[in-house]
Amino acid sequence: MEFFDIFLLEAVLNGLLLGGLLALLALGLNLVFGVIDVVWICYAELIMVGMYGIWWLHTVQGAPLWLAFVFGIALVALLGAVLHQFIIRPVLSAEPINQLLVTGGVLFFLQAAATVTFGVEFRNIGIRLPGVSVGEINLSLARLIAFGVALAAILATWLFLTRTYMGTAIRAISQDRAIMPLMGVNAGRIYLVTSALGGGLAGLAACLLVLQYDIHPAIGLSFGPITFLICVLGGLGNLIGGFLAAFVFAQFISVGGFVFQLEWGYVLAFLFFIVMMFWKPEGLFARRR
Repeated sequence: MEFFDIFLLEAVLNGLLLGGLLALLALGLNLVFGVIDVVWICYAELIMVGMYGIWWLHTVQGAPLWLAFVFGIALVALLGAVLHQFIIRPVLSAEPINQLLVTGGVLFFLQAAATVTFGVEFRNIGIRLPGVSVGEINLSLARLIAFGVALAAILATWLFLTRTYMGTAIRAISQDRAIMPLMGVNAGRIYLVTSALGGGLAGLAACLLVLQYDIHPAIGLSFGPITFLICVLGGLGNLIGGFLAAFVFAQFISVGGFVFQLEWGYVLAFLFFIVMMFWKPEGLFARRR
């Protein structure tokens, strides 16, 4: 029973670490939806682009890893801005289904472009961080770093949104898109900055994921659906709701995988999501409109 308790505690702690990373993934997607009211179905593919950018600069070009990380964040932030300016902005007034189809098209385009450019081989940056042992509990150092960086990024984003003029404008326009332009706020500029910020968060997630996973053109499929479900569970556009939902989802995956098998952890998490959608289809922490 003692060992069972230790291993269960290890599963809970791993779920906590996973939750921090999932919360960072959900933050960028929720931020974009909360302000622009468009769901980037291709959000995880932006992360994939960042991971390939980091791999290319560090492994192929021989640049230091820290420089590759900076490049990956900047690359995806720029890609987020370009995506909004040339793909999202023309369909802002279109029906939601058309917006989803457009971003879905970007998803398949980025996957195909990555396949043509890099092939289907699994690639990595050649760095595997060791585990950390605390007594009988074994934790991943990469996940510990990801958890710390994710929480720092979430805190920094919150400070930006609450303590700066641009952040205040972003929050204001997310609450009332109709009235803010009448008060002199340039909505187009706010949308562009938000898209770049959402892309930058995706780039930061790429830096954390590249330390843990191999890179391939379909890597986005491993995180995209889960990120979207977390955002829906927390209430689309609700940053705090998405943060809390990420930890709930992660515990189902980790603890469920410990009690049964890893695949069953995902099954239980998806089952929990389905049940919650019957109970509260708007999300557990949906904002009141």
